[in-house]
Amino acid sequence: MIREAYACWVREPGLAEIQPVSLTAPGPDEVLVRARYSGVSRGTETLVFAGRVPADQYASMRAPFQEGEFPGPVKYGYLSVGVVEQGPPELLGRTVFCLHPHQSAYVVPVSAVVPVPEGVPAARAVLAGTVETAVNALWDAAPLVGDRVTVIGAGMVGCCVAALLARFPGVHVELVDTDSRRAGVAGALGVDFANPADARGDRDLVVHASATAAGLQQSLDLLAPEGTVIELSWYGDRPVQVSLGGAFHSGRLSVRSSQVGMVAPARRGRRSYADRLALALDLLDDPAFDALITGASRFAELPDVLARLTSGDLPALCHLITYEDGE
Repeated sequence: MIREAYACWVREPGLAEIQPVSLTAPGPDEVLVRARYSGVSRGTETLVFAGRVPADQYASMRAPFQEGEFPGPVKYGYLSVGVVEQGPPELLGRTVFCLHPHQSAYVVPVSAVVPVPEGVPAARAVLAGTVETAVNALWDAAPLVGDRVTVIGAGMVGCCVAALLARFPGVHVELVDTDSRRAGVAGALGVDFANPADARGDRDLVVHASATAAGLQQSLDLLAPEGTVIELSWYGDRPVQVSLGGAFHSGRLSVRSSQVGMVAPARRGRRSYADRLALALDLLDDPAFDALITGASRFAELPDVLARLTSGDLPALCHLITYEDGE
């Protein structure tokens, strides 16, 4: 039986370390999970690592099973995949996804884990939390057959949104990013790519995920009359300024936020958080999503990985953390 595990803590802004954790034996409604992989959510986790979570957002930014408080010490993360070592017979030995911080093993309620479908590799399953965000965004956006849609920001969230939009019949999707290297990812996902200067206009819908004021402004500028921007970016404590002159009023343009912390209003009452996460895992039965995993490091290297992702020295979409020898 696993008695001790190891977890990654942000001790203070800009400094993380691996620390031991003592585990309790799982109760009758709990499971013991041995981690195999976790994913680093580059946008949110670098804000946490840098201590840039605004004080008035401390409560809403808490992750499931987070320990400590912002700005630190805090144990954070929410993309974990592992194997159930102890628990109910129907889960024993199953690969599961859990919204849990980076930790080599953990005990959580049975309700906190979702089995990974047989056709989804364990490493790819770390994307479930991000695909869940994309699912909720599209529940909010409600794109129509034949819509012209642009996604601005080819990070993890933007790429997941683009990948799902590519499955809508008749929908033309263009992924826009300042990094031309994202063109290869766009091709793997089955969507067009453009640099900001070459982005198409007259769009029915723009999903913004670049976390920049320039990206949000361009989102508005690309809209057709009556068009909508779905805002997915998390800016932390950075102020954002956009121009609401020009066609904003005459074109009756809209900006709507999409918050993954709650189920989209159109589905509220009919879909639960568990439903949304299970759907995300089903959607990951597609090798196109492998293009979003752009690097891997061992768990012991995670403190350095967080520092390099935050500084920009390590460019990545989803950076995979491995917990087992030989992986």
